[in-house]
Amino acid sequence: MNTVAAILFWLSAGALVYTHIGYPLVLWVLTPGRIRSGRRDSNPRPSAWQADGLPAVSLIIPAYDEEEVIAAKVANALALDYPRDRLQIIVASDGSSDATAERARVAGADLVLELPPGGKVAALNTGAEQATGEILAFSDANSTWAPDALRQLINPFEDPKVGYVCGQVRFLDPGGNNLEGAYWRYEMAVREMESALAGVTAGNGAIYAVRRAAYIPLAPSGSHDLSFPFAFAKRGLRSLYAPAARAEEKMVPTVEGEFARKRRMMVGLWDIVVGEGMLSPRGYPPLFAFEIVSHRLLRYLSPVLHLVALVANAFLLGDGWFYLVTFALQLALLVAALLGRFLPLAPFRIARYYVLTTASIAAGLWDRLRGGAGGRWEKAEGTR
Repeated sequence: MNTVAAILFWLSAGALVYTHIGYPLVLWVLTPGRIRSGRRDSNPRPSAWQADGLPAVSLIIPAYDEEEVIAAKVANALALDYPRDRLQIIVASDGSSDATAERARVAGADLVLELPPGGKVAALNTGAEQATGEILAFSDANSTWAPDALRQLINPFEDPKVGYVCGQVRFLDPGGNNLEGAYWRYEMAVREMESALAGVTAGNGAIYAVRRAAYIPLAPSGSHDLSFPFAFAKRGLRSLYAPAARAEEKMVPTVEGEFARKRRMMVGLWDIVVGEGMLSPRGYPPLFAFEIVSHRLLRYLSPVLHLVALVANAFLLGDGWFYLVTFALQLALLVAALLGRFLPLAPFRIARYYVLTTASIAAGLWDRLRGGAGGRWEKAEGTR
């Protein structure tokens, strides 16, 4: 037997199985109460903060050429069940060439910032500088919040050790072939268990909030979703998931469009992992470090792990029937992904979604090496 190839195969294949299947099972065992998706409270309690104790909140909406949706977004913010005198609505228009700023003002935004082109994170940083709220809430321009979403989102901040809270986003399927909605339900189940254990390892752009005193201005290539949870953990602050804070957002119609979206998101990934310190264990509580390695680092290494598993498996084909089967299964996954473009059968669609999602990490790294850290606005087609 080729010992080196066998070691590489088992390490890479084991890491892949662990990060996708084993890790959620370990969380299920470790999480107090063993949270199951079927036991979630369909009628969550209202915010524990009384009306006279609600903090001032600034809701910051970054926008780039969002004239089609910005008025509806501001109207949705104004309709939130939150005292109007304690809610500041900020639209940060980042170099928009259309009527985004004008329509945001007409719709009733408290502050509209017309900024030179700088990217989404730069717009968020400027919005945070201009905000007056104790809590900074953030939302995409194409996201719609439930009436009680803001109250549910800020509720965990009663605990001074909480620095970041993300809500639950539901992706509306416009009738395409993207399976992001199904994957996201899996991700939300993992996120809820992480939140109960040591804190979430990532958030989402549709609905989240940050304690103003904890806000960190990021480089244009950074990401609130990925950077804040681990950076706050190093500062002794928890990042939580509030499933009762609900938002909706249109999903990219096709899996090819989802690949393009994720590829753009992954361009700055390794700047965050290496440059911003996600990879460094210094400052992490032990359980959060376990979550970061299991959920983030191993996932981001998935393209390499798949390649190593396939190549090592090829060297082991003469060492028994088991390696013949595992090699055939890996090839079958790739063939099914190719067929998924033409045959709308569930197994092929799932395989295509998984392969393209994994490949987007490698494609994003390639784009980073060729063209820099990115940070430019590129809206996903079909989500407005």
